[in-house]
Amino acid sequence: MAESVWSVLPPVITIALALWTKEVYMSLIIGIFSGALLFTGGNILESILTMFAVMSDKVGGNVNILVFLVILGILVAAITRSGATRAYGEWAARAINGKRSASLVTALLGLVIFIDDYFNCLTVGTVMRPVTDKFKIARTKLAYIIDATAAPICIIAPVSSWAAAVGSSLPEGSEIDGFSLFLQTIPFNLYAWLTLIFMVFLIWTGRDYSTMAKSVRESNENFVVPKEYQDTTGIKHEEEGNGKIIDLLLPLFVLIAACVYGMLYTGGIHEGKSIADAFANCDSSKSLVLGSFIAFIFTGFLYLPRKVISFNAFCDSFGWGFKAMTPAIFILCLAWTLSGICSDKYLNLGGFVGGIVSANASLIMFLPPIFFLVAMGLAFATGTSWGTFGILIPIAVAVVGMDPNMLVVCVAAILSGAVGGDHASPISDTTILASAGAQCHHIDHVNTQLPYVMTVAGCCVIGYVVDGITANGWLGLGAALVCLAAVMASIMTKVPSLDKE
Repeated sequence: MAESVWSVLPPVITIALALWTKEVYMSLIIGIFSGALLFTGGNILESILTMFAVMSDKVGGNVNILVFLVILGILVAAITRSGATRAYGEWAARAINGKRSASLVTALLGLVIFIDDYFNCLTVGTVMRPVTDKFKIARTKLAYIIDATAAPICIIAPVSSWAAAVGSSLPEGSEIDGFSLFLQTIPFNLYAWLTLIFMVFLIWTGRDYSTMAKSVRESNENFVVPKEYQDTTGIKHEEEGNGKIIDLLLPLFVLIAACVYGMLYTGGIHEGKSIADAFANCDSSKSLVLGSFIAFIFTGFLYLPRKVISFNAFCDSFGWGFKAMTPAIFILCLAWTLSGICSDKYLNLGGFVGGIVSANASLIMFLPPIFFLVAMGLAFATGTSWGTFGILIPIAVAVVGMDPNMLVVCVAAILSGAVGGDHASPISDTTILASAGAQCHHIDHVNTQLPYVMTVAGCCVIGYVVDGITANGWLGLGAALVCLAAVMASIMTKVPSLDKE
């Protein structure tokens, strides 16, 4: 069943069940087990062993991310218990004068935190959720803003963990400089740019549509925090400390600075490498653990001597922080396992897709839209952008050869499609973390974001068709922008604003 059409079945089963039942955990487990059954030829006992062998490998390889999530959860719990979050929320409610302002500030924060998408999702949600709740902004709308400023901004930021991932996806022995190629793709990453523009348009006009419009109306009429997220940290207001806004801002500043330093450190900045080389060679997961642990130690020294929070209350934050992150951790572990069962060691879904693309390489004019659509489908099915890069970029290099213009456009199309598919996928780690950051139902976030993803993706297809015909990325960018402008003009005339300032 490996590297055949059957390798598509596990992700299809998972996604269909998740959208139908709205039960993500069980859908993932069934999808993983179906993949293991295909790999073992129907042997149930071997399938169980295979499933847990894949899980062991994937979770073990991503343990730093899990540790980062736990430490970040502890930080959030400690900051909340200190009263700093409440103080910030009260200040922001006075300083920010409406839904539009609150949403724009949320988007701006997401744009500023471009180092890593995991870090972005959880930090933006933690800081802005109390403010958006004050103005009854739907949790699903918050999740969309977080998701739209996570991967899209990371994939066009030269200094980010994503830039390193793209550079490392080039085949061994390639004479192309990965970082230089990444820089050239930035202007032609249509999905990233169009998503950012479309998000600002939706925030400014308040003209949400489709499933998001229904969610926004419900929040306008009766804003309710999902039951599983009510008092997530178990902290009652009378138990909170006397923290000030500075007790929120300083830990976050140290967290950001320490994570950036961690990337430079793991990339070899102390060994004489340049800043660009250090970011290109960093270990982002280790950097996040290093940065979050430094921020955790700093927060303890900031709070305890000043008696912002008692020692026992600070220690209680360990358990509450872990508890708050448990749903995201569980979904991530299952999503990684599904990705593993579809990897080249097992069903080799990427090899199957790569074979189809290579077989149609003669249609070079249509390669940009083909690469975009294939990347989007592969990222949607596997839930991983980085895995999609690793599979398709070597194929693009082999197929296009040394034609510099077409190579840049094709790689940009792959990056663009990978982020788009990642956005649409209910098993994507960034989609999961955006839901966790906004503290909304995961499937609700997927359902409300999907129409926006498809709108932008449609404009991108037109742009990449123009790219292929003209072999000019700038003309494709112009065509995509014109298409998006037409869509926004249509929305302005047909969709009413739902904002209630």
